[in-house]
Order: sequence, then C-alpha cells, then structure tokens
Amino acid sequence: MTVLQADVLVVGAGPAGATAALNLAGRHRVLLVDRLAAPLARIGESLPPAAARLLQDMGLLDAFLRQGHAPYHGNRAWWNGAWAEHHFLSDPDGHGWHLARGTFDLWLRDEARQRGAALLASARVADIAPDDGGWRVRLETRHGTCDAAARIVIDATGRSARLARKAGAQRRHSDRLISIWQYGHERTPSARGFAHIEACEYGWWYSAPLPGQRRVLALHTDADLLGNTSLRDAGWLEAAARRLPATRELLEQQGYGADTPALATPAHTAALDAAAGPGWFAAGDAALSFDPLSSQGIFNALYTGLAAAEAADRTLQGDTTACQQYNAELAAIGAAYGRHLAYCYGQETRWPSAPFWSRRRPLAAR
Repeated sequence: MTVLQADVLVVGAGPAGATAALNLAGRHRVLLVDRLAAPLARIGESLPPAAARLLQDMGLLDAFLRQGHAPYHGNRAWWNGAWAEHHFLSDPDGHGWHLARGTFDLWLRDEARQRGAALLASARVADIAPDDGGWRVRLETRHGTCDAAARIVIDATGRSARLARKAGAQRRHSDRLISIWQYGHERTPSARGFAHIEACEYGWWYSAPLPGQRRVLALHTDADLLGNTSLRDAGWLEAAARRLPATRELLEQQGYGADTPALATPAHTAALDAAAGPGWFAAGDAALSFDPLSSQGIFNALYTGLAAAEAADRTLQGDTTACQQYNAELAAIGAAYGRHLAYCYGQETRWPSAPFWSRRRPLAAR
C-alpha cells in the first residue's frame, strides 16, 4: 500500500487548519485533510479591524478585500437596560467585516492548495498513532482507505479536538452555551454595518448584516434552558426575536424575513489543558473555543492557525522550545479572554437569579 508522506498533516480545513496549511506550504510538504468536500453553511462571523494586519502579514489582504464582505463598523448593544455602542471610527485599521462564511472558508482552502498544500477532502482520520518520531495515520476516503505518515500533526478539528484528546490532552468546558441561528433577507440595506446585541432573561440575541442584503439572526442560551422548543418549527426563532423590543425594532426597520431553517451550534467556552505536545499542535476551536459575545472566534482561528504553523516550522528546524512557547502563548490568550468575557457578562445585572446570568456571575459575587 502506498503511504502518503508529509512533513505536516493538518486535520480540518476550516479557517484555522487552512491558515496553518497555507503558511507551511512552500517550505514543507503539507497534507490538509477534511471530512467535507465543501464547507457547510455556518453562522455569520465577524472579523475585527485588527485582522487586516494579520491578513497582510500572510499575503492575503488584497485577495480578501476583493471578495466583497460587508463592512463591520462596530457593535450596538441593548445591555443592562441601556444602549452601548462600540464603533471603529477611530480605529487605525479602519472597519472590520461581516463575513460570508462559505465564501471565506472556501477561499482559505483554495489559498492553501495554490501555495502547494495537498488537499484531501471527503476524508476522515480513522486511526492515528505515534510512529518512529512522527505519526502514522489511517485515512478513510470515498474510494477506500489509505495510510499517511507525518512528522507533525496539527489538530484543527474544531470543538471536538479529536486528535489532541487522542494524544492525551483534556478538554475543559466552562458553560453550556449554544447558538440557534438562521439566515434571512432584508428589504432595506444596512447603512451602518453594526452588529446588534440584546440581552434577555434567558441569554442574548445577535444580528448582523451580510453581503447581498442578507442578515443573520441568532439566540445564545444554555442548552438546558431551551425546554421543549423544536428546531423543526421554521418560524419560532424569528417570532421569539420579535418579542424583544430592541431586536423587534431592528427587524422591522430592516424588513427582515427568515428564509432558512433554524440550526443549533455549540458556542460554549472550552480549552485544552495543553494546546501542544510532542509532535502535535491544536489550533482554532480545537485549542480555544470562544463565546461569540467576544467576537473573536474567526480572528482566533486565523491567529492560532498562523501561530501553530510557525511553531511547527520551528519544530521541524530543530527548535525544542516551540511546543512550550506555543502553550504559553495560548494560555495567555485564554486568560485575557476569560477576564474580558467575565467583565462583559458582569455588566448585565437585571436578572441576578435567572439561571443563565447567575451561572456567569463571578464566584465572589454569588
């Protein structure tokens, strides 16, 4: 049986995995594997202005700008009974972007392939084991099974972190947050490009404009607080949103109408106890999963994808400290994120005894 040879095997071709692959390709033999032939529809995500510098450093900014993602000028939140705005008018990097996720994810895959990474889609890792200072991997594809050998593996499998856990890492969850979301159209183009947030007793709502007069609408709550709500009822999410004063006003102003089913996606905070080990690195949601309230999920995927690529490159060149440094960097990111998230949730004090909010109060305030 022919064995596919690679210096780095990247499992998961989402933003984190594709970013890692495109930054390693050209210098090393890279095999990028994903279980899907093409990216699935996902909740719309945003990139903050600082992402422009990251994309520029990777030689991606010009191609990214040509895709026509919707401008993201800041956040407007009805929080603790008052409006709060955070805008990017004075940001030296300009505005951010509301992403058309399918376009964005597919573009990153293509960039990795154009830079020299081999892409094997519709394939999954059936087995992986250490082998002679590297890894031996059994892959299942539509055409059968094949083996691959790699010196380093990058786990970009998302919140499952399947490979890192198989290597011995433990994943720690901080909450049970889920996102229930759907897409729709709006009759009135969004002039300001603001993301909209509204807190309620059982969680918080989010909406943002997307390219082509599209809009995403999402509820974030804990999984056990949903009760008997049925996702098969196509109209319940929009109907629930229209019972909230600020969100109702937004949807009416924009002439919003849902045109996709409601889907549920895990959105909890989670982290590995170690984001790297001998011969492996985890990136994106596999390493650190962020609450969407932080608006940092895709930026974190790009950043950690690049950081994992740099650490893998140093490891291949004989740097024995790369793994330790990567773990320290991601631990610092996780700590800063935790402080910021606790502060944001702590600003909402209207429902202190409601389960959603009491779970997010600092221990000292309980």
